[in-house]
Amino acid sequence: MTYLIDNLQYANWSEKIFRQMREGRVDAVHVTISYHENFRETVLNIERWNRWFEEYPDLIFHGEWGDDVRRARETGRTAIFFGFQNPAPIEDDIGLVGIVHKLGARFMQLTYNNQSLLATGCYEAEDAGITRMGKQVIKEMNRVGLVVDMSHSADRSTIEAADFSERPIAITHANLHSWQPALRNKRDDVVRAVVENGGMMGFSMYPHHLRDKSDCTLDSFCEMIARAAETFGPEHFGIGSDLCQDQPDSIVEWMRVGRWSKEIDYGEGSASAPGFPPQPGWFRDNRDFGNIREGLRNTGFDDAEVDGLMGDNWLRFYDENFQPAGSN
Repeated sequence: MTYLIDNLQYANWSEKIFRQMREGRVDAVHVTISYHENFRETVLNIERWNRWFEEYPDLIFHGEWGDDVRRARETGRTAIFFGFQNPAPIEDDIGLVGIVHKLGARFMQLTYNNQSLLATGCYEAEDAGITRMGKQVIKEMNRVGLVVDMSHSADRSTIEAADFSERPIAITHANLHSWQPALRNKRDDVVRAVVENGGMMGFSMYPHHLRDKSDCTLDSFCEMIARAAETFGPEHFGIGSDLCQDQPDSIVEWMRVGRWSKEIDYGEGSASAPGFPPQPGWFRDNRDFGNIREGLRNTGFDDAEVDGLMGDNWLRFYDENFQPAGSN
């Protein structure tokens, strides 16, 4: 049996989107529940998700383990997995790593775009690598089953995290820098460090990460995936769409600025285009994953490789990395 997993979305959640997940037969979605929120604010976001789980039990439920993806398929629902795009929810307290895992978090980025207490973000001029606290937090994340995510981290920090971590890490949403040289996309030496240590990378359909941005073609996107698969092996890749469906532009400002700056930071946008860019026509929402599946087939992937890229590879990663160390 094959599965459909999107390993990163930050949509403006609603019944409409939950129903679109079902129309698209999406078995699991890793959702961002924190950007710059501290621990208590993150708990409030979990409370909101718990209300949605109560309100739409026929559409979604809280996923915690790989088997929940299988349960989602069996019951015709979508399993929702929690993740953080910043270590802000653990504040400066390593003891909160275990707490957030118990609350359902399964991925945590060590940085967003800036320097954090743990590592360096991809927008900083100098990359000092993993900090002293970062090494201790990685050890604790390994112990409890919270996956290290380096999607918004700088190159040296990512390579050091991949090498230092005793369990595989992830880049949940990015593309190849050689295809589209955005700051957020990953150079080959970074990808190599992640996959050679057993890690995974999810390909992003966020327009700023695409060649030609909103005008990127499906053929170009799938050819980029083929290049990555040929270089590193298809088993290390999946989808992490970074879909920000229905979000107001005020949210992209929160993502980029949070509370750390009085000045507006445009990230990969600009003063003339400060908001969310339009999605490419072949991926507007959760109903369009079939386009990607078809594009991968047309690019030359066989059925097993397509199934892996569309979800089976992520499911294997979930099975192996969400449980506490030594419990598998």
